[in-house]
Amino acid sequence: MPITYDTDTAIDIRFHAACSIIKEAAALALNMQPAPGKPAADLKGHQDYVTEADRTVEQFVTARLGALFPEDAFLGEEHGGSSSGLFRWVIDPIDGTSNYARGRNRWCISLGLMHRNVPVAGIIEAPAIRESFTARKGKGAFLNGAPIKASTTDKMNEAMVEIGWSPYVPEGWYPEKMQALLHKGVMPRSLGSGALALADVACGRSDGYHEYVIFLWDVAAALVLLDEAGAHVSPFLKMGGLTQRTTILACAPLVAATLSKTLGVTLD
Repeated sequence: MPITYDTDTAIDIRFHAACSIIKEAAALALNMQPAPGKPAADLKGHQDYVTEADRTVEQFVTARLGALFPEDAFLGEEHGGSSSGLFRWVIDPIDGTSNYARGRNRWCISLGLMHRNVPVAGIIEAPAIRESFTARKGKGAFLNGAPIKASTTDKMNEAMVEIGWSPYVPEGWYPEKMQALLHKGVMPRSLGSGALALADVACGRSDGYHEYVIFLWDVAAALVLLDEAGAHVSPFLKMGGLTQRTTILACAPLVAATLSKTLGVTLD
C-alpha cells in the first residue's frame, strides 16, 4: 500500500521520537545488566529466560510512546497487546536475553512500527556494542547513520549463515539444518539474538539467517531493515507471523535461491 504524504509525516514524527526514547531505554538496560556468571533471570521455559530488565524496559518504552501517541496500539513480548489503531508499536525489550543474563554483549532492544499491519519503521539498538540499526520504508537502512546493504556473496563456500536456536525446535531439526549447510560449504553460526542476526544479514556481515519459528516482536524492526537493504526474506507475515510464531529465512540476494532450496524455506 503506497504511503501518503500525511502518513509519511506521521511515521517520521514517530520514528524520531522513538529514536530518542530507545537511547534512554538502552541506557536503562545497560545499567541493569547482570555481571558475567550464572544467569540472573527467571525461566519461562527450557532455556527461555526473562529478566527484570525485560519487564522494566518494555514498560518504560510503551509508557513514553503511549504518552506521545495515545491513539497507537502496542505489542510487547512481556506484556502482550493493548488497544487498536492505525499504528502499532512492536517491542522486544531485550532480544538475546540468554546473552544479556550472562553478562554477554550480544543483545539489543528491537522496536518496530507497523501501519495497517505493514512494517514501516524499525530500530534495533545494541548499546553494549554501540550499534544502532534504523530503517524507514522507502528511505533506506542504516547502521550508526551510515547506509547499509545486504552482502554480494555469490558462492556458498564463501557464505556465512546463522541458524537460530529456540525451545520450539523439534528434535533433529537443528543438526539436520547445520549438516545441510556444511554440505554446501557454508560456515554456520549461532549467536543468540534473532534481531541482531537479521540485522547482520541486512548489513552484509552474514549471508543468511534461519529460525524454525520466531515471533513478531523479534522481527518487526528487522523486516524493514532487510527490505530496505535488499535482502530476500520468506513471507513471514503472509505465513501467519502477525498472530503466531512463524518460520523465517533472510538471505543475501545472490545466494538466496540456493539457501532457500538447501533449508527448505520458500522466499517471497
